[in-house]
Amino acid sequence: MNTADFGAKLWSLCHVLRDDGIVYHKYLSELSYLLFLKMADESDSEADLPPGCRWRDLRANSGPGMVSFYRKMLTRLGEDAANDRIRRIFAFPTTVFSHDENLAKVFRSMDGLDWHSIGADRFGDLYEYLLERASTEARAGAGQYFTPRALVDCLVDIMRPVAGEIIQDPAAGTGGFLVATQRYLLRSDPVVSSKTTFEGVEIERDTYRLCLMNFFLHGMTGVLINGDALTRDADGLQPADLILANPPFGSSGGGARARRTDLKVVTSNKQLLFVQHIYRSLKPGGRAAVVVPDNVLFETGAGRRVRKELFDTCDVHTILRLPVGIFYATGVSTVVLIFTKSQPDRLTGNDRLWVYDLRSNYPKLGRGNQFDASSLANFKSFYGQDPLGKSFRPEQGKDFHSWTRQDIIDRDYDLNLVRSSEHNVEDVADPEELAIAIADRLREALSEIEGLASDLADLRKPATAGST
Repeated sequence: MNTADFGAKLWSLCHVLRDDGIVYHKYLSELSYLLFLKMADESDSEADLPPGCRWRDLRANSGPGMVSFYRKMLTRLGEDAANDRIRRIFAFPTTVFSHDENLAKVFRSMDGLDWHSIGADRFGDLYEYLLERASTEARAGAGQYFTPRALVDCLVDIMRPVAGEIIQDPAAGTGGFLVATQRYLLRSDPVVSSKTTFEGVEIERDTYRLCLMNFFLHGMTGVLINGDALTRDADGLQPADLILANPPFGSSGGGARARRTDLKVVTSNKQLLFVQHIYRSLKPGGRAAVVVPDNVLFETGAGRRVRKELFDTCDVHTILRLPVGIFYATGVSTVVLIFTKSQPDRLTGNDRLWVYDLRSNYPKLGRGNQFDASSLANFKSFYGQDPLGKSFRPEQGKDFHSWTRQDIIDRDYDLNLVRSSEHNVEDVADPEELAIAIADRLREALSEIEGLASDLADLRKPATAGST
């Protein structure tokens, strides 16, 4: 049986869990616990599990009181497992099952599947299928900003990771970029995990658990931090050779934790803060590809200061304008910023910034037009073989065009670069894109207002005892 068919059978169990009031994202968290136990049973790797906390123990207690037994089992796995990675996967577990009958039905359905038909070597692929299925069917929450697999694979391919590098994602989610990087490296080096350092940070506990599980099933080791890369939690990260990321959209403010002081441009815009983290975290000569909303290209004030610092410290050589609708959040248009950290004494070498437009002439996404690998084939060809963006590129083309560094300076670092009418007299703004542009501007204004409100609230706080 292929992975998709097997995964579809597992996913069909969500109907049982919905009867217990469990939504898609919580379903996958819940399924991860059961999957871990079943996969350990199938692969004879239960040695690190505490006695009484194995699949067969759950089978023996599948009658009345099953939920209570299961809840205690999860707690023991999070506290008593011999393996630290297992303890982290089951740390602070919460089952949302409330009826013995529903848990027993899901258990029996999983127990009755032909696990030998998929094989232990494909458990990681099976889990990735479930992650993608959960994200594409959940139109809000964790699935809202899921990075399409085709885009993840494309960015990994053009960045050409090398075994032995430090590869990082400061907003790791379920680990998609890092897992795809290992998959790329394994094509040429079967022991890549022992050579390459994978690092990730994820703030949301349930998503962090899914990331740990994803790493575990793919046989990966690395530094995975349950925290916020915009705080001192990032102190556990090393300077990186390659950063691939799709940071969360929205504003930051209202939290009690102090922001990092090394992010010089103060703003409540999360994307601008993450962009600062990324170009500051690269080694000289390191490279990055980061998905950001359009407003990062043109936001004034803090946005302009971040872009200037980015150009002062990096070679920003490529922008990929993505089609509208590949992310489920309404009214969000996105681009990929691709750049290289400059050497201390010189720029990396490109004097041009290329914009590849996969939006203006791209058919509207829907059932008849899916965003997949074929959607990015021409862009990959245009990008070329050099991960630093130095492959030969014509100055102008149907879907791409370029500006010099001086052009960018003359525009005061406004990167909202669109093809002029002399290059395409038939280019007429799409009403949907205009609406999205207006929404981007409104979000920018709201972000600044929220930041100002947060600052004012801090000023109103009474002085602590002993302060002067």
